[in-house]
Amino acid sequence: MKTMLEVAKRARVSKATVSRVLNGTGQVKQATRDAVFQAMEELGYRPNFLARALAHRTSNSIGLVISNFDGPYFGRLLRRAAEMAESHGKHLIVTDGHNTPQDEQSAVQLLADRQCDAIILYTRYMSETDLMALLNTLSIPMIVMNRDLPQARDRCIFFRQQQAAFDVVNYLIGQGHREIAFITALMQTPTAQARLAGYQQALTANHIAPEPRRIAYGTSMVDSGYQAARELLENGIDFSALFVSNDHMAIGAMKALYEAGKKLPQDVSLFGFDDEPSAAFLHPALSTVYMPIEEMIATAITQVLALVADKPVEPLQPFTGELKLRESVQKGPYFTV
Repeated sequence: MKTMLEVAKRARVSKATVSRVLNGTGQVKQATRDAVFQAMEELGYRPNFLARALAHRTSNSIGLVISNFDGPYFGRLLRRAAEMAESHGKHLIVTDGHNTPQDEQSAVQLLADRQCDAIILYTRYMSETDLMALLNTLSIPMIVMNRDLPQARDRCIFFRQQQAAFDVVNYLIGQGHREIAFITALMQTPTAQARLAGYQQALTANHIAPEPRRIAYGTSMVDSGYQAARELLENGIDFSALFVSNDHMAIGAMKALYEAGKKLPQDVSLFGFDDEPSAAFLHPALSTVYMPIEEMIATAITQVLALVADKPVEPLQPFTGELKLRESVQKGPYFTV
């Protein structure tokens, strides 16, 4: 492996000059810089960026922790994050939080140990107390996604989950539906809790008593949506509309409804959440909630880079959803003109 000293000898400059060229520090003539890069190319020299990061306590990188690598939702997030990081001359280092609070915290520490300039944590499980403790003790800037931190609104990117769920159910009620069933995601997550709360809030606001028997519990996966819908059907639960916490489970629920002889939307209106790319191409096309995840991660990167540069930052506004109304929903049986 070639060394910096060999590059210096080939370029006929000092080792300190090669270091200044690589680190972009000090005043170096363009002709000298060109000579150093030519020597590097001729020798096949590759700088040890990790060693430089440890020495200078910066790696010119942004660390990103996501819950897992499954599905198009995180695919959209990762694609936009990579574009944003590259446009700012930063490397993006991504790791997996494995859907546990302990692993999310360990992933943050791993990225901090690698001398990332900043970290973005997309969390599903960590408590507000633990997140605040992490923000207050971490030696580098961090932005938290998917959680409202009232004490640190300049450090969090969040989506109004409860409001979006309220809007879905309120819309269904406006179309005449009164018997609306709901399939939750994993109830250990604040996201699932907020969506269930929005469902119940909308019913109450419209003077409809929430019925626990119309709530089935899923795990966010396709098969759990199928099993939860079957459970509702096999228990003889009456419902003219079914709201499902994500599109994955809505696809599973669609199969269960089909197997039970239910026509969509004539017998049951179906509403999902997340607006996955396949939603518009199902038969019937799935009504769902669009989450602006690309805009959210772009805002997170912009905010964290401002923190890295020691620029003043303002509290961030929450993001809201958009109802994508498609063929899977129609006016309910009690609708009157």
